[in-house]
Amino acid sequence: MPEPTTASESPSGEETNIRAIQGQKEYTADKLEHLSDQEHVRKRPSMYIGDTGPRGLHHLVFEVVDNSIDEAMAGYATQIWVTINGDGSVTVEDNGRGIPVEVHPVIGVSTLEGVMTLLKFGGKFSKGAYYTSGGLHGVGVTVVNFLSEWCVVEVYRGGAVYRQEYERGKPTGPVRRIGTTHRTGTKTTFKPDPLIFPNTEFNYNIIYRRLQELAFLNKGVKIHFKDLRTNEGETFCYQRGIIEFVEYLNRASEPIHPEVIYMSTEVEGVTIELAMQYSSEYTENFHSYVNNICTTEGGTHVSGFRTALTRTFNQYGRQEGLFKDLIPTGDDFREGLTGVLAVRVPNPQFEGQTKTKLGNSEVEGIVSSAVGDFLSRYLEENPKTARAIIQKALLAAEARESARKARQLVRERKGALSGAGLPGKLRDCTSREVDKCELYLVEGDSAGGSAEGGRIREFQAILPLRGKIINAYKAREDKVLANEEIRSIISAIGVGVGDEIDLSKRRYGKIIIMTDADVDGSHIRTLLLTFFYRQMYDLIKAGMVYIAQPPLYRVRRKKDVYYVQTEEEMKNQLLEAGLADAVFEPGDGRTIAGEELQRLCRTLAAIEAAVIALERRGISLREHAARRDPATGRLPVYHVFLDQNEYWFTTRQELDEFLEKEEAETGETLVVEGDHNGEAETQEASEKETASQPQRRLHIIELHEVRTINAHLQTLREMGFDIDALFPIERTGEEKPRYILRRGESVQGLEDLRGLLTALRSAGERGLQITRFKGLGEMNAEELRETTLDPAHRTLIQVTMDDAGAADEMFRVLMGEKVLPRREFIEKHALEVQHLDV
Repeated sequence: MPEPTTASESPSGEETNIRAIQGQKEYTADKLEHLSDQEHVRKRPSMYIGDTGPRGLHHLVFEVVDNSIDEAMAGYATQIWVTINGDGSVTVEDNGRGIPVEVHPVIGVSTLEGVMTLLKFGGKFSKGAYYTSGGLHGVGVTVVNFLSEWCVVEVYRGGAVYRQEYERGKPTGPVRRIGTTHRTGTKTTFKPDPLIFPNTEFNYNIIYRRLQELAFLNKGVKIHFKDLRTNEGETFCYQRGIIEFVEYLNRASEPIHPEVIYMSTEVEGVTIELAMQYSSEYTENFHSYVNNICTTEGGTHVSGFRTALTRTFNQYGRQEGLFKDLIPTGDDFREGLTGVLAVRVPNPQFEGQTKTKLGNSEVEGIVSSAVGDFLSRYLEENPKTARAIIQKALLAAEARESARKARQLVRERKGALSGAGLPGKLRDCTSREVDKCELYLVEGDSAGGSAEGGRIREFQAILPLRGKIINAYKAREDKVLANEEIRSIISAIGVGVGDEIDLSKRRYGKIIIMTDADVDGSHIRTLLLTFFYRQMYDLIKAGMVYIAQPPLYRVRRKKDVYYVQTEEEMKNQLLEAGLADAVFEPGDGRTIAGEELQRLCRTLAAIEAAVIALERRGISLREHAARRDPATGRLPVYHVFLDQNEYWFTTRQELDEFLEKEEAETGETLVVEGDHNGEAETQEASEKETASQPQRRLHIIELHEVRTINAHLQTLREMGFDIDALFPIERTGEEKPRYILRRGESVQGLEDLRGLLTALRSAGERGLQITRFKGLGEMNAEELRETTLDPAHRTLIQVTMDDAGAADEMFRVLMGEKVLPRREFIEKHALEVQHLDV
């Protein structure tokens, strides 16, 4: 029998063809590509900031702020200013030393340019500039620059002001000296690049929370935050640091001992700061930080703290004879604990670029020993507090035993998949494919009936809930598990509760909360989320909990009906409908339609948003247009006050030339005043005026929103319009309209381009019957199926835990015992409500 021939000995015709093709794509040196730092960051931004969604977008702000905080940690900065500008850009300024500007001996350009344009270049790689620091391993501000549409840095150092501008990470010119100042520090302004980020709008609350957190962690540092889009703002400064942090976290709780337990020490170069206080809550609220970075996944410093806490309290309880039949565990000792642990490590080793877990093995022993010694002394010196904490832990242990027995009863119910032991009101699905099956938790029996009639019976189950379930944040676990509605939910899902959850036993792949959009529905949804957060956290962590989002609008056109989820989407659809078959006549013999008209509308929408921001400053667009450069048509970006005189400049080069001319002609130094330093700077400046060289006051305001307007005005000019097209002109009633919008038989006259968007949306609304929904109660079974149950059309919001600390604080404020923090929250956010159900 002949031996088989291998493919390598006698290739088939097909293999020969494959090799021929591969030969045409040889792997040679010229196939390899080298990317610059800037190109690599822009091509792979997620490697550096995690993602290009909201988290990565806000990370840009925090990276620049971290540099200022590093100056504060090193003892050189006392104040930081963070401003969200009207055009969506962000300015971060500090009164630290200022980035060096002299030519660096190694890179051959200004040190400032190196910091802004070179990765792995900075002051965080040795202990010469910073002993401890946060940020992205010394690449943060560079990455921010690379991912920005534009960036401007001003440095106040050595009595002078220096400036450099960048576009998508590349310098537009060298570092220039632009004036004289008595200040020190760095001011960075950047605008995220819309080519990188799908959404470039910053969230006030996200930045607010992080800046407040940094102020708590760096006692005495003053952080000023201002949002020029809404004129909201706050100044944070905490002289007692993390002690005030714990008091703030416990503001909605009832402490069981009056004073916050606090320690601060340094061991082997590691600085340890701990503040903790027990309350009557049933959950732990613990926050840990390394060099100001929140370590949400803990790490060796948290392990060391927990070991010391359990060991020390156990020793004290045994020594004082406080334990009898039941000995508390570590979880029992942490029930009701609110604490902040902040360590500073010279060379931290984090797990992963996003730094959520500390890996330094030596830190565990250092923290455990230091915390253990401190707590031992504290308990001996404060027996009343010690006994209150031990008694709290014993009650937690008893509740744990009661809850264990309650969970045992749940587990003893037979065969969840066979249907035995399931709640009688559950309308189960027929499929046994767990990942495909869905459980809808529906508010009320009436809505449950509509959902029952509209569901897809094969894989959708309905569980109607009667009334409002127990508040799982106020009640102990054994009380929660005794609630009938809660027991129905637990039985239906089938995974158990608490630490004994087993997701492999789940009966459904999705748990979907479906309630009305009114006040009662929102309350029920909040109670359900509270229960899942407290008792079934693993379901949320696994991404299995969803909220059904009914549509906001029903749109009927003749016999066709469709649904729209949001107001913004409704506006876009009306504009799109209005654009169909629309023809715009600008009065010069042209007609604009199709893609060209869409481009015009996008440009007008972008201009309108920037104009609103400009007018918030009290600057009228029409008045500002009168100051435009007659040659280029660009509007002035810089508003300058020199002594008692006022000037406007379109470019920085024009401004710099003016300042040089003023200094040369008068022989006087122009002292640049800042927007923030206030009385301290004024006093310092007045003292220095007594010097022999005369000085003049110079104040420069940069209108960032005008940058956006200028960019889009250039697009308008390319389309044959100047800025005057945005303003109506005086006309007699007998004259023809300035512009004409035609759509079929309809003809509408317009007197300016700013009215075009409104006219198109109004045109798009013709022939439509638009109904705004209040909630599920207004829908019959057919509508409910089409809008909220059918996977092809519905919208589900997945419940995630991006910030567990913020979530816990929110639950504590809204669902806790104290009324005052809840009232303060409502008063603070009352004006943000858009659709109030009364």
